[in-house]
Amino acid sequence: MSASQTGTPHSAAPDPAADGPMTARIRTLLEAAFAPTEITVVDESEQHRGHAGYQEGGESHFAVRLRSSAFEGRSRIARHRAVHSALGPEVMTAIHALALDLDTPARRD
Repeated sequence: MSASQTGTPHSAAPDPAADGPMTARIRTLLEAAFAPTEITVVDESEQHRGHAGYQEGGESHFAVRLRSSAFEGRSRIARHRAVHSALGPEVMTAIHALALDLDTPARRD
């Protein structure tokens, strides 16, 4: 499993250089579109081995946690649509699953 994180919190996040190309591409596109205060992109593909959409080598199933002021005043659906738009059809058709945890910086879990 590969993860990269910027912003807060700064807890022992793996080195982004260890990310696969799709993980890095997702992070780069989302950072450019939303200037997040927090972003975590996790390749969860290995957890789906043997399931539909699994690709040998991974990079088919992702979980993203993103905190950005760009989400202020937007509904959950609008936030998801904005992320899908930022990733574009090239990324969205190349991956099988994308779990999104999107909120503003003011909200803390």
